[in-house]
Amino acid sequence: MTDGPRFDHLVRLTDRFGTFEHAEHATPRREHGYCVDDVARVLVVSAREPSPNASVRSLAQGSLAFVGDAMGPHGDCRNRRSADGTWTSEGSTEDCWGRSLWGLGTAAASTQFAIAGPALPLFERGAEQRSQYPRAMAFAALGAAAVLGVHPANAAAHSLLSDFADALLVARDDPAWPWPEVRLYYANALLPDAMIAAGVALERPDLVAGGLDLLGWLLARETRDGHLSVTPAEGSGPGDVGPRFDQQPIEVSTMADACARALNVDDSPKWLEAIRMANAWFDGDNDAKVMMWDPLTGGGFDGLHAEVANQNQGAESTLALVSTRQQAFAHQTIST
Repeated sequence: MTDGPRFDHLVRLTDRFGTFEHAEHATPRREHGYCVDDVARVLVVSAREPSPNASVRSLAQGSLAFVGDAMGPHGDCRNRRSADGTWTSEGSTEDCWGRSLWGLGTAAASTQFAIAGPALPLFERGAEQRSQYPRAMAFAALGAAAVLGVHPANAAAHSLLSDFADALLVARDDPAWPWPEVRLYYANALLPDAMIAAGVALERPDLVAGGLDLLGWLLARETRDGHLSVTPAEGSGPGDVGPRFDQQPIEVSTMADACARALNVDDSPKWLEAIRMANAWFDGDNDAKVMMWDPLTGGGFDGLHAEVANQNQGAESTLALVSTRQQAFAHQTIST
């Protein structure tokens, strides 16, 4: 049986302001400070824990305060903060904004009363904005779909999700490359995940079907010899052949999240198998056959190279590990 996620390394990376972005091995690198890109994802994984302990509840409440402080009066979002608590970047609607709305929407739908109430008005403020960046809008769409799951009449969430659906990139006619971009970039499974979420929330079966098709294509492309072989950090185009490196844990966790959502609308066994493969990727069933986490600390390793792992245990990689373990535990998949 799959073990549940461990939050001990996230707690180790976190102080009174937030969760540090980088680590040298398991030690936080305070000089690099914090970023909303990570802290918003701390809010996601802590808010969706079904039975949070005191440490997880503290992570949820602290990350909610951080995200709220990052948000401007009109819903844009600052991203970077130094270790002394000073904000060092201006507001924008880049990925940090989208991830903030994902976190706030997840928190608003949470069973944790202490964060659900305060999160909703923050989400509504952020939802006044729109972004020119497809992934930022996709992250925001996940938050809007979560809000509509518990507040189906919420106008801000419905408006944002409708605008996301209207602006979706259209899949190409080329069956060999149906992806709506000329290359795969980063967090790729996010796009079909958001399509499926929007389709369900807006009762748009065309979006659901399109998202399932794209996710199935991506899963097939990123499966090699029974394990995940994900898009490398530099991206991947039609003529590129894997395996290629370095591979980032975020690709694995977004695949697990998307396939868990696909399971809600389609009973194909490939989605459950994909969650199993994602979980197993961290345990060494990957192209390099190396562990991608530290059992002593609970931290995730920062990247997979051709023969070794990057041993640093930063926030993004650890969050990817926690998120994947959550999906594996929820679906009782077994790492092999």
